[in-house]
Amino acid sequence: MVVVLAKLLLAYLLGSLSGSLLIGRVRGIDIRQSGSGNAGGTNALRVAGWRFALGVVVIDVGKGALAAWLGLYPIAGMGAAPFTPIEVAAACALAAVIGHCWPVFFGFRGGKGAGTAVGAVLVLAPLLAGLVFLLWLAIVASTRFVGLATVVAGLGFPLFTWLAGYLGHPQPGAIFAFSLAIALLIVFTHRGNLLRLWRGQEPRLGAGSQP
Repeated sequence: MVVVLAKLLLAYLLGSLSGSLLIGRVRGIDIRQSGSGNAGGTNALRVAGWRFALGVVVIDVGKGALAAWLGLYPIAGMGAAPFTPIEVAAACALAAVIGHCWPVFFGFRGGKGAGTAVGAVLVLAPLLAGLVFLLWLAIVASTRFVGLATVVAGLGFPLFTWLAGYLGHPQPGAIFAFSLAIALLIVFTHRGNLLRLWRGQEPRLGAGSQP
């Protein structure tokens, strides 16, 4: 159990390594002072350009993948574990996403968690990650609302997980629980986007500030 708790703590700390804020320190900027004030990839794109945003995405997706791998990685000589590797990996993935949203290294002001969640799902269930990405891409292409696309894709994650089981490819219960937690978290972190959509104030991709 101590090993599991240590993995969860390390996963949270990994998640707290915000890509935009780390690169921003090298560049001498804090994107939380501009645009939406969010430390995620979309705000990075609008505030600092695509090269900056690409680096942010690589770091944020990568740390989600690394956190999930950390959960799966066996620790030799520790005896029987109270949880299965996939359960620990899903918990570590969620810890990393929470760390991204509320990073201990940056005053608990981070991003919205989508990129880190995608990285984790690429390790835990790559087919589901592909389906979620295709749904996100379709919504972005048809509406140019990145926030809306992320919320729809987040809600689609547990739906795809359930459908996989219905079609004869059941996913572990830990993956379904993780998908539900991510869906709720994505809706929560994008509540500002949803409110602006309701008010008709949400900008489309490529149309200015306030992502």
